[in-house]
Amino acid sequence: MSKLRRVISRLRGLGDERGVTGLETAIILIAFVVVAAVFAFVVLSTGLFSSERGKEAVYAGLAKTRGTMELSSSVIAKSNGTNVTTVDFDVVLAAGGDSVNLDPAATTNRTVISYIDNARVINSLTYTATPITGNANTLLEPGELIRISIDLLAAGATIGTNQVFTLEIKPPTGSYMVLQRMTPPAFQVVNNLN
Repeated sequence: MSKLRRVISRLRGLGDERGVTGLETAIILIAFVVVAAVFAFVVLSTGLFSSERGKEAVYAGLAKTRGTMELSSSVIAKSNGTNVTTVDFDVVLAAGGDSVNLDPAATTNRTVISYIDNARVINSLTYTATPITGNANTLLEPGELIRISIDLLAAGATIGTNQVFTLEIKPPTGSYMVLQRMTPPAFQVVNNLN
């Protein structure tokens, strides 16, 4: 009988240890689950933050390209026989582009035209914008055509024969348009600079 009592007391002791061990194991598993949940939250919020930054970068890139203009005609240079006096060209919006302010009298949010050749840089030329099609304002909108005329002699740019020059048309938003042309070996009154 004493052997039986010893076996029963041993079984009772093992049952108690197994219950405590099971409770400890459950606590450890719950701790792992909590740590994994916190880690998953951190990873997901970091991923969402970085994808939001990526989306902002894409939209900023689209905004840079959406306001672009395109050349819609030849670049015409008028001459006095020795130098180019004025340069004329027509612009339209690129497909899907946003409106561009071409008002030369605007003090803010205006388009700036720069002149560059091998001897000088003029950062802001005086120009006129004349609507050809569309409404009568100088805001270039989809479907409109505006002629830009630049008086180069008044700006101090003397362009002779066989000379390369560059015009940079920089709208307030979007990418700018670069026109690089070379003057002919002999001037006519009107010269097509293609």
